[in-house]
Amino acid sequence: MTSSTDPFSASIIPFEVPEQMRAFAEKGVSQARDSYAKFKDAAETHNGTIEAVFTTASKGASAYNAKLMEFFKANTTSSLDFAQELVGVKTPAAAMELWTAQAKKQYETFTAQAKELAELGQKVATETVEPIKASASKFYKPAA
Repeated sequence: MTSSTDPFSASIIPFEVPEQMRAFAEKGVSQARDSYAKFKDAAETHNGTIEAVFTTASKGASAYNAKLMEFFKANTTSSLDFAQELVGVKTPAAAMELWTAQAKKQYETFTAQAKELAELGQKVATETVEPIKASASKFYKPAA
């Protein structure tokens, strides 16, 4: 049962949105959609960047650990070989000569290994940061 005196009836209260208000509202909605799309793209890119960083860091840590194990094995083998040679020495002079040669060899080996680990660490760090740099360059382009 509808009455002609219904206050919500369009015939009683004509309600029209002025064109300027409608254009303003549509512009606001359009800007909100654009902002959301940009935010969504940035969030998706950020997630991809984080995944790339962790993947690269994980691979780098594995390579670094593998290199450490390689060095540990080589150094252990060298020490065992030295001990075996030392047992076979007949004179104190020969033992001293062997000991001196081993110390020099060990120093050179440790120096080379430390240099190699430092280079590997630098490479891993650089590769790990690369996805962050690439992502940042998309969002923060220098002013021309």
